[in-house]
Amino acid sequence: MRKTLSFATALGALSLIGAGQAQAHAHLTAAEPGADAVVAAPKQLVLHFSEKMLPKFSGLDLAKADGGKVKVKASAGSDSKSLVATPQGPLAPGVYTVVWHAVTADTHRMEGTYSFKVR
Repeated sequence: MRKTLSFATALGALSLIGAGQAQAHAHLTAAEPGADAVVAAPKQLVLHFSEKMLPKFSGLDLAKADGGKVKVKASAGSDSKSLVATPQGPLAPGVYTVVWHAVTADTHRMEGTYSFKVR
């Protein structure tokens, strides 16, 4: 009985350590425009992350509701914790989807999707 209890305790401790490490990865903290926002046509999109990114391995795609891609030029912000994307032309009214990916110094790839509407 004592060995079983010790094994169970050790297993529980290891699972807590793993959970703490999984939560330590960088994540998207804010975006401009944000998810589900209704805005005037933005001149740029800015995504903010909790840690510095590796710009060479990070970026985003912007698509219209019909699936057509919008050309954007993306680069790291001056703080290296943000991704700034400038559409090559004005955004027409409609729904847009942002599909982003970012790699931080811990080399873990994060990705996500959200939409916003231009009025």
